[in-house]
Amino acid sequence: MESTIEEQFTALYRRHREAVERYVLRRAGPEEVGDVLGEVFLTAWRRFDQIPDEPLPWLYGVARRVLANDRRAARRRTNLEDLLAVQPHRPDAGHAEEVAARTDLAQAFGRLGTVDQEVLRLALWEELTPAEIARVLGQSSVAVRVRLHRARGRLRRQLQAHPAASAPTSTSVQQEVTHARH
Repeated sequence: MESTIEEQFTALYRRHREAVERYVLRRAGPEEVGDVLGEVFLTAWRRFDQIPDEPLPWLYGVARRVLANDRRAARRRTNLEDLLAVQPHRPDAGHAEEVAARTDLAQAFGRLGTVDQEVLRLALWEELTPAEIARVLGQSSVAVRVRLHRARGRLRRQLQAHPAASAPTSTSVQQEVTHARH
């Protein structure tokens, strides 16, 4: 027997709520997460018949648009330092060289444009493939691959222009950025 739309939607919500919540939390303050999540899943309910077989990139795309609308309405802009401040601290990142390299990376990332930041976030934080990123952004896979390549290059140049305190650590961070989800 086929399940009802309500049951299908409930299963979709249970399966993807945490991933969408993490996506939103990385881009907005904790106080905004509930409202954005509600808007994302309200949109999913209203457009349930339009949700593709792999719904997570589609849900990320909805969340992206909700956040963009909220930012325009409030005329706020969040930079990477603010986003990193709400990220949990990794206890294994305790030594000074790693902290310096990550600080340099955060500052270099903060100097990138918002378009470069978003495509890198989707690749590195959300661990999406270029094809999945293309669905989130509503672009072709080829365009996303070009954007990723250019964004990585600009980030690399920012890191080289303002090198980390420790060259080996800086190099390992640069390699992580370069090779993430090719």
